Amino acid sequence: MRNKIGIEVTSTFFPNQVETAAELALKTEIPEHIITEKFGLFEKHVAGDDMHATDMAIEAARSILEEVDPLSIDVIIYFGSPHKDYYVWSGSAKIQHELGAKNAYAFEMMNVSSCFPIALKVAKDMLHSDQSIENILLVGGCKESQIVDYENPRSRFMFNFADGGAAALVTRGTSKSEILESAIMTDGSFYKDVLVPAGGSKNFPTVQTVQERMHYIDVTNPPDMKERLDPVSIKNFAKVMKQSMEKSGYRMSDLNLLLPLHTKRSMFEQFLEITGINEEKAIYLDHHGHMSSLDPCIGLHFAEQEGKLQPGDIVLTVSAGTGYTWAATVIKWG
Repeated sequence: MRNKIGIEVTSTFFPNQVETAAELALKTEIPEHIITEKFGLFEKHVAGDDMHATDMAIEAARSILEEVDPLSIDVIIYFGSPHKDYYVWSGSAKIQHELGAKNAYAFEMMNVSSCFPIALKVAKDMLHSDQSIENILLVGGCKESQIVDYENPRSRFMFNFADGGAAALVTRGTSKSEILESAIMTDGSFYKDVLVPAGGSKNFPTVQTVQERMHYIDVTNPPDMKERLDPVSIKNFAKVMKQSMEKSGYRMSDLNLLLPLHTKRSMFEQFLEITGINEEKAIYLDHHGHMSSLDPCIGLHFAEQEGKLQPGDIVLTVSAGTGYTWAATVIKWG
């Protein structure tokens, strides 16, 4: 039992403000029924000016540390959005300090939306390789609603970007779950397709970059990206899902619960087709939207709250991030 490594507890946080599909329809000039039916979004949470990615990460983690002594945390890994309070700055240090986890060292992993399945693998591997580590806190925040430019027709379809926080405690010797195997793949040919044009060293902030609205997320050439991405995206999702299950010693027919990132409705239905499960055995965040890498972690928390997890269940977390990286990690519950 001591060598079994898994997730002991999860938690989430969402800011109070909600933006509805009707409000998004006004901003995007996309009919409300298209937003709900095609894009699969009824509403999303949006943070105010006084709350940032690390604040939401901290709030998500606080409920975990009501059950676990903060001093027992050995490592804190931030796996959330790279759009956080400041650039060239470690938000994980702030999180460690504010949580009072004085014995933990902290660092960040950022691979945009694909990061939670990867973070599970990293935490598991760290606990396997270093017997001095007992508890790793994975924590993330997202305020990506802020970087959507509704005046930009190339990128305003990203209106499902939302705000929130999520956390998971990965520990040695847990009876709650076991982290099994992962599959990850990257196609770096998409590295230029989705980015915030200004703010880094290539386009250092100037009056001109602000005036030209270059500090919002942008898709450099949507038709070209679609032409190249559509033939490989679902294929690569299927590949990492299947490989992670097989490496864990299971077939897709053994799957009990799917926890994907939030996508348009048609892609979610393709995930169901790949896995062969029905919608009741998946978590689709149509009242929360897409929160960078947080989605599968939030899905796991909701699944437990809703009683969708039974002892012995095989759970698949899957996500993908621009760049492009596809990642999946399998969890055995109980």
